[in-house]
Amino acid sequence: MTVQPGAAFLSLVEVMDRLRSPGGCPWDARQTHESLVEYLVEETYETVEAIETRDRAGLREELGDLLLQVVFHARIAQEDPENAWGIDDVVEGIIAKLVGRHPHVFGDEVAGTADEVEANWHARKAIEKGRTSVTDGIPMQLPALVLAAKVLARSVAFTDDLGVPSRHEAALAAVDDVPSEEAFGDLLLGLVAIGRDEGWDAEAALRGATRRRIVAIRSIEATDG
Repeated sequence: MTVQPGAAFLSLVEVMDRLRSPGGCPWDARQTHESLVEYLVEETYETVEAIETRDRAGLREELGDLLLQVVFHARIAQEDPENAWGIDDVVEGIIAKLVGRHPHVFGDEVAGTADEVEANWHARKAIEKGRTSVTDGIPMQLPALVLAAKVLARSVAFTDDLGVPSRHEAALAAVDDVPSEEAFGDLLLGLVAIGRDEGWDAEAALRGATRRRIVAIRSIEATDG
């Protein structure tokens, strides 16, 4: 007999319910959304580490720990006396989002490439959330490198207006002899070391540069609008 994929998920929901219910675990019972934030962040980074180190067994375990956080938060939300919702609401919400943002799969729209799919996804997301800037919705709390990458990806169309080509040419000249991603990593590490010697915070410097780019993008958007 074939077991339906996802059947074990129901058992996880039941275990979480037992832990949070009277007679369950005192530690689990006292947790809040706020108290669990550190665990959510920690499990996320441990999952990333397992992926980067190609630790497949570790990845399976870390995905389980990450899934626990989702179920835990949903169970806490279920107890809210004023605005209760639970794991079914979470799952139904993401199903609706996936179907709605994949009309090339579940509807009649045609998307020939992955880039077209991504562009359409962001366009629909902006409409759904009433966003007025391509940079809206990017969490500013992200690590600086991740934040910069997301802003750059979202703002490719503004490259010429921002006068970026000349700056990119200077950067390309600096990495002209860098042969690989590994060597590029060594270069980045070297830049961090230089910043430290100068008394500069590399994280803060990159975050500041990214914020300035966001301000410039929004200024262009306001002018075009």
